[in-house]
Amino acid sequence: MARRTVLGAIASSPLWMHGAWAASQAMRISHQFPGGSITEGDFRDRLCRMFATQVEKRTRGSLKFSIYPNSALMAPNAQFGALRKGGLDLALVPLSYAGAEAPEANIGLMPGLVTSYQQGYGWKNAEVGKELTRILDEHGLVVVSWIWQAGGVASRGAEPILRPEQVQGLKARGGSREMDMILQDAGATIVNVPSNEIHNAMKSGALDAAFTSSTSLITFRLHDVARSLTTARGGGYWFMFEPLLMSKTVFARLTKQQQAAVMEVGADLEKFALRMAIADDQQVAGYYARAGARVADMDAESLRQWQEVARTTAWRDFGGRSDNCAKLLALAEKQIAAL
Repeated sequence: MARRTVLGAIASSPLWMHGAWAASQAMRISHQFPGGSITEGDFRDRLCRMFATQVEKRTRGSLKFSIYPNSALMAPNAQFGALRKGGLDLALVPLSYAGAEAPEANIGLMPGLVTSYQQGYGWKNAEVGKELTRILDEHGLVVVSWIWQAGGVASRGAEPILRPEQVQGLKARGGSREMDMILQDAGATIVNVPSNEIHNAMKSGALDAAFTSSTSLITFRLHDVARSLTTARGGGYWFMFEPLLMSKTVFARLTKQQQAAVMEVGADLEKFALRMAIADDQQVAGYYARAGARVADMDAESLRQWQEVARTTAWRDFGGRSDNCAKLLALAEKQIAAL
């Protein structure tokens, strides 16, 4: 009886239960992008599968993962709240989708603020990245992988969209509150849909033009419904921060060794993400040209015009939303000046 009592006390102790939970946890990774394999398909899905395989290996199977692509587990906009509450373990999600719950998140797609991969990835170790990490931590989120993607514009019109005045009268999707703001200022009517719903919206005529990442322009097959494309090969004002995020609640339950494995693998995969994003920027033009679409690259003067619109609308509005937003914007502009 005494032995059973001692074993029962050990089994019910918080320390033992933490170890048992950590040793047997099967985690779920959600995203809205098409599924594939570890070697084929949308690189964001591939990254999630590579992450799962490598972390499982490093933790000797104590952490296992299930991947839920194409919004199979939950709607794209629901992922952020689920992560915060610990109801979802990980998600690869555009940060700007969280803007309704956390206004600071909209800096993840602030038109013209990031114009190159060098600048975007430089955020991680710069003051702006450290401040963003702190804010996300307060919202219950851990940034596992920093992922940036450049984007372009697919349009049902025959002329590629380069300058702000070309969106006047169009039904357009920008991808963030701030992108929508500059499009509206230029005369567009805003249509809010996540990237996995763009194809149907353009096919039905509910949407005339969509601003989204090069990878989404490819994998959601928008070349089937678009007659023109503007690429980011010559630079761009549409750069999306699309990190792999983990619930802070879930992360805290892991052992130190498991936490280290998660963060180390996440950091290692950032090189893969950068390489694949740049490759998609180059390849997207070929997909659309073969489908008969007219293709153009963003030029320096058009980029400057979009930045001028953004500076007096989206940037100003974002900076006035809260002290956190103002600080993030100032640090991002400081980082621009340092380049």
